[in-house]
Amino acid sequence: MRIGMRLLLGYFLIVAVAAWFVLSIFVQEIKPGVRRATEGTLIDTATLLAALARDDLLSGDPAHGRLAQAFSQLQNQPFRANIGGIHKVRNEYHVYMTDAQGKVVFDSAGRALGEDYSRWNDVWRTLRGQYGARSTQQDPQDPQSTVMYVAAPVRDQGRIIGVLSVGKPNAAMAPVIQRSERRMLWAAGALLGIALLIGGGMIGWINRSIGKLVRYADSVTDEQPVPLPALGSSELRKLAQALESMRLKLEGKNAIEQYVYALTHELKSPLAAIRGAAEILREGPPPDVVSRFTDTILTQNARMQALVETLLRQARLENRQAIRLTPVAVDELFARLQESRSVQLTARNITLHITDSALHVAADAELLEQALGNLLDNAMDFTPPGGAVTLAATQQDDRIILQVTDTGSGIPDYALPRIFERFYSLPRDNGHKSSGLGLAFVSEVARLHQGSVALNNRPQGGVEATLTLHRPFT
Repeated sequence: MRIGMRLLLGYFLIVAVAAWFVLSIFVQEIKPGVRRATEGTLIDTATLLAALARDDLLSGDPAHGRLAQAFSQLQNQPFRANIGGIHKVRNEYHVYMTDAQGKVVFDSAGRALGEDYSRWNDVWRTLRGQYGARSTQQDPQDPQSTVMYVAAPVRDQGRIIGVLSVGKPNAAMAPVIQRSERRMLWAAGALLGIALLIGGGMIGWINRSIGKLVRYADSVTDEQPVPLPALGSSELRKLAQALESMRLKLEGKNAIEQYVYALTHELKSPLAAIRGAAEILREGPPPDVVSRFTDTILTQNARMQALVETLLRQARLENRQAIRLTPVAVDELFARLQESRSVQLTARNITLHITDSALHVAADAELLEQALGNLLDNAMDFTPPGGAVTLAATQQDDRIILQVTDTGSGIPDYALPRIFERFYSLPRDNGHKSSGLGLAFVSEVARLHQGSVALNNRPQGGVEATLTLHRPFT
């Protein structure tokens, strides 16, 4: 399982457990809370009605007193009320009154008149000056048929002469309880949904940052490193900086090893030639032999000097992590390249064609000129006398493509995968080999410009070198 999914699952489980815990407490408290509120209302109602019913009880005929008349009118005059979406259409109170012995002398429902209620908890406790209440099932087979009764004493001159009890079915409170529970469940579902969205956004942000690090690490593995990504999290930023530091150290170590191996290999031939020439010169050969081997020593020395200078330039370039971009006119760049190589072009009888473009590109002018110069030198080296080389530039979307095309023999298939390796070089027509660092230099320049370079054989012969710059041009 991916780390993002693990974080999301853990976060969601924490929120779900917390929501369930809070929700269970609220749901468990809804029903007792509603019933406690209802009980408080019943106490107030019973106390008020007990005071009003005192005269009815003293008259000796409470079944026909004012309280009985009021309930008779209430039953004949139904009402309609919408209480927060709950429709109430009838009176749900059940009221009965007993005398001092617990005998029912008034019943709003007319069912228990004359019965002995002295053993019911509400009547028994109230007659003894205590708080009397009970909850009784009307139907023994139906647990939902309970009715809550609360009693108040009927007093006359300080003594209890009866009990008035007010009851209300618990089923009448069920819609309120169910509505509250539904709203709590909907709120819990919305909370979990919002938490999931927030968690998904957080995980997406973390995954995006981690993905940048993964792509950065992959680019290092593929030996095509990209600039260090910008990360918002301080921890991830520290990790990225640690990776960057490790990359630089590893690349420095590997680069030193590669340079040492390659330089040792490249210096073998000129050193062997110089040693051989020196041994011959020690024997005192004729003047013409001395002149020839002296020229050999000087040539090989110049070759080693050029190799060292090129190697130093390549090393400095590879250690650069960023460049300063300035607008560069492509036509002016091509003109400078043509002027600087006019002597070589004339000596080799090669024609240089330049395609006008009027384009500008954001680049390091010096590095770009050196890179294109290396591509142009390669094209000239492999183009036979009488051939032609073409410089062109085109625009595709937000990219500028610089092309160097020649009419030479092309690149052998076996050399194409290694053409950009350091010190890898193909022999020229004159039998000489270059340092093998020219194309490696071009590759580094393309990397610094966040671009790419490619060499491809043309179907009609020759090679097409393409340098693509991906940065926005001006």
